[in-house]
Amino acid sequence: MSFGRRQPRRVEPPEAPPAVAAPGGHGGDADGAAARPAQQHAVSAAPAAPAGSAAPRADRAPLPIEEGAVSDAAYGAVRAAMMARINVSAAVLGGRDAMERELRPLVGEIVVDQRLRLSRADQDALAKRLLDDMFGLGPIEPLLADPTITDIMINGPKQVYVERAGKLTLTDVTFADNAQLTNIAQRIAASVGRRVDEASPLVDARLADGSRVNIVTAPLAIDGTAVSIRKFAKNRISLAQMARQGNLSHQMAHVLEIASRIRLNVIISGGTGSGKTTLLNALSGFIGAGERVVTIEDAAELQLHQPHVVRLETRPINIEGKGGIDQRQLVVNALRMRPDRIILGETRGPEAFDVLQAMNTGHDGSMTTIHANTARDALVRLENMVISGNPNLPLRFVRAQIVSAVHLVAQVSRMRDGVRRVTEIVEISGAEGEVVTTQQLFRFVNEGGAPGEGIRGHFAFTGIRPAFARRASDYGLDAELESLMQAD
Repeated sequence: MSFGRRQPRRVEPPEAPPAVAAPGGHGGDADGAAARPAQQHAVSAAPAAPAGSAAPRADRAPLPIEEGAVSDAAYGAVRAAMMARINVSAAVLGGRDAMERELRPLVGEIVVDQRLRLSRADQDALAKRLLDDMFGLGPIEPLLADPTITDIMINGPKQVYVERAGKLTLTDVTFADNAQLTNIAQRIAASVGRRVDEASPLVDARLADGSRVNIVTAPLAIDGTAVSIRKFAKNRISLAQMARQGNLSHQMAHVLEIASRIRLNVIISGGTGSGKTTLLNALSGFIGAGERVVTIEDAAELQLHQPHVVRLETRPINIEGKGGIDQRQLVVNALRMRPDRIILGETRGPEAFDVLQAMNTGHDGSMTTIHANTARDALVRLENMVISGNPNLPLRFVRAQIVSAVHLVAQVSRMRDGVRRVTEIVEISGAEGEVVTTQQLFRFVNEGGAPGEGIRGHFAFTGIRPAFARRASDYGLDAELESLMQAD
């Protein structure tokens, strides 16, 4: 299949590689040639040779390209020549597979014409890079494909960090300039029906593979467009795996399993990136197959494998400021859907009141996460969120709702050695006057450790018998719980 290739022209390698054009992007000039078929990418063509004479080649030394490496200079030269020879808009419409068949021989022709010393493997890598820029996410495609990377953080065109095994690392990945980065950010936004430009410089969305992405661009991002990608974990980790990894003890894992099986209402508390959603996913694995579950999230991340699950996702307002559906509206609607359990990906605002109402009205076993540094702080934050949407409610009433609705709080933390740990499991035991009383069942004892080394410590059972032991007996799990309480 041909994409309207033009007659080859000699193209001098540009001083710096140009920005990548975003197909169908939004906004102004940054969208480039793919958004405006009539306007081709600007290239610098050599003067035409006189009729009947051959184009000179020996007057130009080959680019100093090292074998086994595709430099930015080589990429820029090939890309500029490619843009001069093909109709980019037609290529994009034809799709990646068709373009790949056209592009690989074209790259070979350009390499010969430009006298570049590139091996066949380097030419294939260069063709893939061109395809990634045209159809994918450019320089970060290899990072997205790397299963060991959990987060990608782009701070402008020349600084890209990744997280592996809890550790942040600066990569050697860069963009040609901020225009290329912005084009790719626009492409990400367009893929989920959103736009990002000066009029709408903030985007929070979910990619097709489930990964979460946040984009901040000018005028808010001072040093260049900022993109944060939380990659979607394709395989859900279990509580048993978490225990083997040292995220919590086996005893704690079994207690949380029982809590899910006997339908306790659980809040998972922690900071950003501490593993709250991972633990919530693991707990959801013990929900019965016969239960109807409704999940509510801003960006769908939960991976429930039960057969009777309804997944709901919020919708942001459109460019006219209309059409938004927030979590509170979805929680209220979920109560009309006859759920057995409601799982809210994260409680962050006035919907906290409706979550407590759901937990208090027969939807036992409901779960949510919340941003807080300790289990006690999580309860205070929950109070504040309820009051923010219902300022006339007495504090005494709010606390009474919390006591009757919430059974357990599991606190997770990403510690300085990069390991995520369940640092405490706290039970809501009642109230004394207007004070919510709690009892700590498990905790992580931090024994320190030298800088740069792993943290020494152990998980400890406090010896307190949980009040939910009576509920466990209703499910025939009291003996199992009792044996766990007596284990070392």
